[in-house]
Amino acid sequence: MTEASEPSKSAPESPTSCWRSIQWWPAAIGLAFAAFVSIDLLNGSEHGTDLAAIVVASGLVYLAAAALELPWVSWPAFLLSVVVITVARFGLIPFDATWAMLIVAALFAVYGVIRTLRRPNRELPLQAIAMVVFGGLATVALFISPFVGALLVAAGLVAHAGWDVYHHVKNKIVVRSMAEFCFVLDTALAIVIVLATLRG
Repeated sequence: MTEASEPSKSAPESPTSCWRSIQWWPAAIGLAFAAFVSIDLLNGSEHGTDLAAIVVASGLVYLAAAALELPWVSWPAFLLSVVVITVARFGLIPFDATWAMLIVAALFAVYGVIRTLRRPNRELPLQAIAMVVFGGLATVALFISPFVGALLVAAGLVAHAGWDVYHHVKNKIVVRSMAEFCFVLDTALAIVIVLATLRG
């Protein structure tokens, strides 16, 4: 079975086989990406709440893959989220990156619902609920105190890291390389946000 193919319906894999499925290069890329994103956070030019869009992006990656029923779509969806967040950060669209990501997520959700009318999709509802939860956390973080908001963003990332582990073990919705990458990225960013917030 290739990584991008549909996950098997066979019995759950053992912890040993799940451990062996770790490819390490996604983890390395996730750590490098987290280090890059953390630069402005550590030098004080950004605040933890400025990374709220990443919480939304984390949910979006899974929602997009579920809506299209193609696990490999998770990587293009991640790249799309990077583009959207970057465009928003440069002020090329008239609203915050978090709102931009929520709009993109809504578009994928609508498309998924339209496809479901023709072909049942059992995975879409759960991913849509998760998107609402993660999107809600990110949105609330923008409207409360910066200190609490930053910790809420970190909590959202930790929660999504758990989501990554679950999907990596089950080998469903997204390709395992994305679950591995996202777990390391979410965890590393959450740690940096907490440390930078407490220090500040």
